[in-house]
Amino acid sequence: MLELIDFRLDRGSGVATYMQLVHQVKHALRLGALRPGDRLPTAKEVVDQLAINPNTVLKAYRELEREGLVAGRPGLGTFVQRSLGGASVTEHARLRAALAGWVRDARSAGLDPEDVEALFASVVLDSFRLTDRSGEDTA
Repeated sequence: MLELIDFRLDRGSGVATYMQLVHQVKHALRLGALRPGDRLPTAKEVVDQLAINPNTVLKAYRELEREGLVAGRPGLGTFVQRSLGGASVTEHARLRAALAGWVRDARSAGLDPEDVEALFASVVLDSFRLTDRSGEDTA
């Protein structure tokens, strides 16, 4: 079977393992790597890949199901119910290429991965800062 998602864990991140799985599925949904009808790996497949407790995988899948993103089908597996994100695959590809160029520029300027993440997060937060009806910052 073609794997549509390859789970990875960052054991030093401080983020609960099940939440790392949830976040990775959501990222795959936003990027179009997972689409409605796709089957997630079985709990056994994830356990074999990551050497984690099966209950951790089941907890992640239950959270995704609670959010209406996936649904379990007894004997068949867990399937994607809906996508996330609004841009087309073409737009994602265009934006990814532009961002890759920006990251190359940042590396050339001497930024390390943590610097890039901090700068990117700062710009994203500034760009999406919520404003109240008067147009003033609420933060």
